[in-house]
Amino acid sequence: MFHGQEEAGRLESGQLRCGGCGEAWGVEAGLARLYREDAVRGTDRLMRVIYDGLPSLHDPLTTVLTPLLQSVSEARMRGRYVRRLELEALEGEAPVRVLEVGVGAGANLPLIQRALPADLPVEVWGVDLSEGMLGQCQRRLRHGRFGAVRLLMADGHALPFPAETFDRVLSVGGIGGYRDPGRALEELARVAKPGTPIVVVDEQMDPDFRPSLLQRAAFRAITFYSRDPHCPTELLPEGATDVVAEQVSPFFYSLTFRMRDA
Repeated sequence: MFHGQEEAGRLESGQLRCGGCGEAWGVEAGLARLYREDAVRGTDRLMRVIYDGLPSLHDPLTTVLTPLLQSVSEARMRGRYVRRLELEALEGEAPVRVLEVGVGAGANLPLIQRALPADLPVEVWGVDLSEGMLGQCQRRLRHGRFGAVRLLMADGHALPFPAETFDRVLSVGGIGGYRDPGRALEELARVAKPGTPIVVVDEQMDPDFRPSLLQRAAFRAITFYSRDPHCPTELLPEGATDVVAEQVSPFFYSLTFRMRDA
């Protein structure tokens, strides 16, 4: 179970001000908006419009269509990449921190919770640029048994965290649609502590899979944003080590890496 901040401690509206630089950031509906709208461009803006338009349908559609189109259950697919986080190895008296960039409606949160050691003090941070998807995640948290899950609206190209903050970092189903995937990978690496697993998941057709015409059409439909959806090993930041690229389903890869201690 997660431990930490009580629900009553949230700021529902107003402003947050940085104690270092004095920058002010808005808070609406319990979500701190730690990004600049003028920096949201190209495919970032397009994908946000799409996700804001279907927040209540996204997870049910994923649950139904994953086994139908990929012959693997959604739970099994998610379990394959969550295990790469090595959550069971976490330990410590101070709260450990887990970050999910592109948290969406929070479908990975129950798997993360179950994989964590019992009674370990943990803070889970969820970042997304879609207000609609984060609204669905807030509903999930209100109706589930979760502790310190903290949600922020932020841009994956400029994560609002100091370097080497997180003990585990996860990004699912978004990086291929970013306007600058290389920059986003650098940000994931920057906020991760040295040696911690960083797990990135997104679309790639398994080269050993023989898709039907329906499956091929479905894959192209969900990857309309890219001419070549693939595992971006060529964009990994300098210093990436222990790189593992694998298919977790016919349509999705999982890329795991760590950063050496500078």
